[in-house]
Amino acid sequence: MKYADNKVTDLTIAYIGGGSRGWAWTFMTDLSLDDSLSGTIRLYDIDESAAKSNEIIGNKLTSREYTIGKWNYETSATLEEALTGCDFAVISILPGTFDEMESDVHLPERLGIYQSVGDTAGPGGMIRALRTIPMFVTIAEAIKEYAPEAWVINYTNPMSLCVKTLYHVFPQIKAFGCCHEVFGTQKVLKGICEEELGLKNIDRHDIHVNVLGINHFTWFDQASYKGIDLFPVYQDYIKTHYEEGYNEPDKNWANSTFECAHRVKFDLFCRYGFIAAAGDRHLAEFMPGAEYLKDPETVKSWKFGLTTVAWRKEDLKTRLAKSQRLVNGEEEMQITPSGEEGILLIKSLCGLARTISNVNIPNTSLQIPNLPKDAIVETNAVFARDSIKPIQAGSLPENLLELISPHVANHQRILTAALTCDRSLVYEAFAADPLIKGRATKAEIKSLADDMITNTLNYLPKGWK
Repeated sequence: MKYADNKVTDLTIAYIGGGSRGWAWTFMTDLSLDDSLSGTIRLYDIDESAAKSNEIIGNKLTSREYTIGKWNYETSATLEEALTGCDFAVISILPGTFDEMESDVHLPERLGIYQSVGDTAGPGGMIRALRTIPMFVTIAEAIKEYAPEAWVINYTNPMSLCVKTLYHVFPQIKAFGCCHEVFGTQKVLKGICEEELGLKNIDRHDIHVNVLGINHFTWFDQASYKGIDLFPVYQDYIKTHYEEGYNEPDKNWANSTFECAHRVKFDLFCRYGFIAAAGDRHLAEFMPGAEYLKDPETVKSWKFGLTTVAWRKEDLKTRLAKSQRLVNGEEEMQITPSGEEGILLIKSLCGLARTISNVNIPNTSLQIPNLPKDAIVETNAVFARDSIKPIQAGSLPENLLELISPHVANHQRILTAALTCDRSLVYEAFAADPLIKGRATKAEIKSLADDMITNTLNYLPKGWK
């Protein structure tokens, strides 16, 4: 890398899933807003035409006079071409199509099992993992061969199992998973702090938190703002606003498939004494199915939503149409910061900054001492020149450990099942998952798992057939 005036001018980033109409656009716009990095983005996608479209969109973005982050976007036909000699690799893929996801999310409803997201925990998250893991085996093998020294940033879900697979295949890989859910909870604390204490314009980054847990089921056991302990502030707010929850400025849970009123967070705080640090849609899926996800009416009472795959399919149509307009020059990409920290972390790994942020990596340093060393945990870490140093988050309190341990055990079951095509492990994982446990017979669990596997066979190794 070439350094000049606190800038890196020849960075090479391989983007696996480079035809994305979501994260890729976010990544492009964030890069365009920062003049300390520049270089080449190699876009690789199994849908090469989608990558070609993003190549055009990215280069149009770069060509604008007022774009300060200058990048050359080019499409790579193979993983080898994308990865060889790269400094960073970003993974952001949709494993399969929304047809497979429709089965993941909605088939369990025949047993009264509802899922609000279906990409991380629950039966949907596990079946999604079965088809994702073989893809990540291929990616990890390619990184090992063509870019063993590159830093690898994963955005794909199920996050924990994606990162776990990368390290299983290539233990020396320099990979980590990024997730913005913690930022969202910091923003909630910022808003509550401003409202309760009469403060204004608090910077989310000044809400200092200790992060511990697993992806999408993270918790804060400490939270402060400039010396103020935010736990009593949060507790007092909940006492007054438990029923209505907290509505973020310009957001309304009832008008969005993604928003929530944070009532699940509030309830978890009342029950366990710690701040749950993810969106309610994700948190609910890690808890017993008879609680927040018992049925659609119960979901509505907790003021969050079930994100249907029908909605996702319609949204994809909208994004495909937007992609075509952007390619044709009929519309320009809006350049607004996303609030993600991916670019900041790249800058830090290049030595241009030093950042503390949450990260998903193996528990090798026993960041959480009472979880296994091979578990993928989410804690804070220090990002600096060519290094990620995890911060010791401390042991999980016993009541949280009881909630998290079944999911960590299931991560190992599903990874082994995916690598060995072992259906019996899938049945075990389904039976142990809190959304299903105690709500279906062994025969029902086996039938559901078999049907869900059948619906995703096109993306599974031959051993499953």
